[in-house]
Amino acid sequence: MMKLGGIAAVLTTAALISGCAGSEKPKAAPIAINEDPYPSTYVRYPGAPTVIHGATIFDGDGHRLDRGDILIADGVIKAVEPNLMVPDGAVVIDGTGKWVTPGIIDVHSHLGDYPSPGVSSLSDGNEATGPVRPEVWAEHSVWPQDPGFSRALANGGVTTLQILPGSANLFGGRSVVVKNVPARTEQGMKFPGAPYGLKMACGENPKRVYGTKGTMPQTRMGNIALARQTWINAVQYKRKWDKYEKEGGDPPDRDLAMDTLRGVLEGKILVQNHCYRADEMAIMIDMAKEFGYHVTAFHHAVEAYKIADLLRDNDVCAVMWADWYGFKMESYDAVKENIPLVQNAGACAIVHSDDPNYVQRLNQEAAKALADGRRAGINIPDEVAWEWLSRNPAKALGILDKTGTLAPGKMADVVLWNGNPFSDYTRPERVWIDGAEMYDANNPKKRPVSDFELGQPGEGDVK
Repeated sequence: MMKLGGIAAVLTTAALISGCAGSEKPKAAPIAINEDPYPSTYVRYPGAPTVIHGATIFDGDGHRLDRGDILIADGVIKAVEPNLMVPDGAVVIDGTGKWVTPGIIDVHSHLGDYPSPGVSSLSDGNEATGPVRPEVWAEHSVWPQDPGFSRALANGGVTTLQILPGSANLFGGRSVVVKNVPARTEQGMKFPGAPYGLKMACGENPKRVYGTKGTMPQTRMGNIALARQTWINAVQYKRKWDKYEKEGGDPPDRDLAMDTLRGVLEGKILVQNHCYRADEMAIMIDMAKEFGYHVTAFHHAVEAYKIADLLRDNDVCAVMWADWYGFKMESYDAVKENIPLVQNAGACAIVHSDDPNYVQRLNQEAAKALADGRRAGINIPDEVAWEWLSRNPAKALGILDKTGTLAPGKMADVVLWNGNPFSDYTRPERVWIDGAEMYDANNPKKRPVSDFELGQPGEGDVK
């Protein structure tokens, strides 16, 4: 017979063995990186159900409706068709002889980062302390009180903007998309659900800024070499975090710059690439293929007409001026038909500002390109050309499902123009953002004025 003490010893040993097997610590859940620690706090302004009756409508998607009606309510487009039934209590606006379009979207703006007044203490667009700075975010420089926002709204019918860092760096940092509404904070303007962008640059700017400091890059080949090495580092960083999130263990060290580039490699952050020359755009497309990301748009793209088919085949938008060129060598070989040539090739053409004055007349910039194309025999209808100002920019910003056209269910970002919007004599008469009337040329109280302007002589004294 086994003694009691022996049995107890066996049981104790078994318990110890069992306890050791069960005492292995379960792997902790991987730490999740907060991809948007500065979330949008935007809340749409209140609006009333509104019908604009009898206007010429460009829907932003290439279609035109003469003597059409549009109903906006609850912040969205409800209907666009002739002879709409007017809901009880709706505001009715006579649109006879006037035009309705989606609000203009400027995909390349520095408002808020380079605000007015243009003094050095407010110059916050370029972190020119190193050629690779993807860790900086444009939104952390945006000054919501920049008077340029209200000018873009009232004079230009601009309802949405992408605010970008400058182009001193190969990797200039993250962009942010904002609604053009008055707000106390940048988050109060931040477009809900819009993806971040990564500002990249090629060509003269990075090599000039850093070459004069005796550091790389000093040449175009230096630009590409340093950019490639940065992407190699980003791919390795992504692999470490992917492995950690799959298998657990000790988390890799965080790196804000690499967080942004990892977001690009995962398709969550859109590449917005400053680039003028056709040969360099082709190189940047090849580099994107090498490392597995996609260039969403080339900005400025003065030579886009030379590779319009390449842009089309790679689903890359060209963001262009109508006739701003020749101010440096890489912007020299331009043609005024650039935008219509890109359109005619079936590629994504966009008109942009990059300037606090151009943003107030993007419709006129588009009109110049439209006329230049027609003189060259490229006959693009007005209603198709409006895609350059709303639909295509929304596509390039990843928000086409939300805005950019007057499709029912989309945000009611709408402009009523007092004439043909491609005329130099036409101005916005009323502007709605998410169905809220933000500007009325006939009502002096409907012009947004920032707090900064209220204390200035001659400003903010509307009775």
